[in-house]
Amino acid sequence: MPTVVDMTRAEVEQWRSGLLAQTRLSYEELSARAELYQLSADEMDIWSTIQGLDYLLADDE
Repeated sequence: MPTVVDMTRAEVEQWRSGLLAQTRLSYEELSARAELYQLSADEMDIWSTIQGLDYLLADDE
């Protein structure tokens, strides 16, 4: 069963920033490495989460 998380927009943005910081890469670098299939398993999990958060944040505008 999926997990439901109730957060404010600011909390989601902070979570996203924290995930990106864990990779020590910029968004552009992470995206480029993902396109070239050069991410570790942990980085891929983070990338998938960031993509999902971006989708939700875009829908909120």
